[in-house]
Amino acid sequence: MIFVIQRVTEAKVTIENEVRGEIGKGYIVLIGVADTDTREIADKMVAKMCKLRIFEDENGKTNLSLADVSGSLLLISQFTLYADCKKGNRPSFTGAGAPGMASEMYEYIIEQAKAYCPDVQRGEFGADMKVSLTNDGPFTIVLNSQNL
Repeated sequence: MIFVIQRVTEAKVTIENEVRGEIGKGYIVLIGVADTDTREIADKMVAKMCKLRIFEDENGKTNLSLADVSGSLLLISQFTLYADCKKGNRPSFTGAGAPGMASEMYEYIIEQAKAYCPDVQRGEFGADMKVSLTNDGPFTIVLNSQNL
């Protein structure tokens, strides 16, 4: 499982010209799921993501968590995080989870995140989404379950 976490001052996702999810201060998280991922892995990833201390305190140190700043989450499924570009110029996505399983895992991640954050917004699995954001910093972290 891969989470690309960006600290933002604002972000939104639009599907068919309709805003479906929108946040102010918080994280936008691009979520990639592999066939080998489990709910236990998702639990660890969500806990780690929500407990990261990457917001600045009064001294300018990254010492505050999402909860400390009353931040929001915008969670977006993105199978392309598993792109394999080793051969040729056309990426292969065989490392990404099968759609049924990955969709179920995405829904599970959203529900687990609600235990840590009262404002969880989302995209739509498999939809053509337009994502816009203002990265705060910029500050981007990649969490890979293989490294936890």
